[in-house]
Amino acid sequence: MLLYATRRFGLALLILIVAVTVMFLMIRAVPGDPVQIMLGPRATPELQARLTAELALDQPIWKQLLIFYGNLMQGDLGIDVFSGRSVTEIVFQQLPHTLWLILGSITWSATLGIALGAYAAAHPNTVIDRITAAISVSFVAAPAFVVALLSLLIFAVHLQWFPAIGAGEGFWDRLNHLVLPAFAIGLSWVGYIARLVRASMLEVMGESHIRTARAFGIHERRVVMVYALRIAILPVVTVIGVGMGFLLSSAVFAEIVFARPGLGKLVIDSITTRNYPIVMGSVLISTGLFVVSTALADLINAWLDPRARTAA
Repeated sequence: MLLYATRRFGLALLILIVAVTVMFLMIRAVPGDPVQIMLGPRATPELQARLTAELALDQPIWKQLLIFYGNLMQGDLGIDVFSGRSVTEIVFQQLPHTLWLILGSITWSATLGIALGAYAAAHPNTVIDRITAAISVSFVAAPAFVVALLSLLIFAVHLQWFPAIGAGEGFWDRLNHLVLPAFAIGLSWVGYIARLVRASMLEVMGESHIRTARAFGIHERRVVMVYALRIAILPVVTVIGVGMGFLLSSAVFAEIVFARPGLGKLVIDSITTRNYPIVMGSVLISTGLFVVSTALADLINAWLDPRARTAA
């Protein structure tokens, strides 16, 4: 298990380096003078030259990349051009809002998706199974930004059940502000997880240990909920880890539509103003979250199911 974990996190580190390097090069390839965009047309040549030197934009691209990684190894993500604050401070100030949004969406979508999938698998090829399938497919097909806009108009503007914008103050107020954004970006995952659990459970239900449990006269509900579901949800663990990356991208829509603070909105605003330090700091943290969550999901899956560890 230790060898598997070492290999998995080594691969995760390699993926992180490649992803951050690609983003670094893509940002530098955007046309236009970033210094002029950041400072505006009225900036003096001296001020533009000083900022160009501070950001190392007067150096070759390969040297800029080496400087970035050199500073990163010292724990320095740079300084925000506009506020003069540490990039680390700004990014970690916005990060909790995005993490709560992702955690909330994963929690409700995984809970409902597992329940729907298990119920459908317990009643295969029935009307209930077909209705569940139709609901799941419709959820998967629903774009996050459309769900966000419709939920905002219906539940916040028309019915006024939930607040429309912001993140709130205090635990209960923040939880109330979290409902609609988490619903919007988690809805499609309900359908996906439900279909995954149903397929996995139907496969597990045909295995020998399930037939043995039934032969011993164990109640069907216990067979489904304890013996079958416990194995069938193993793929969900991996899906949740991979889903972190998709939810991070979906969080951008939610944070813009619901005017929430967060990492996604910070990245969009920073790209618009060509604020390189903030963009790279945000990309590094978000990519790191995705890579680490995927690696942890694989480790948990390997711990629960030794067959996955052996296959790897």
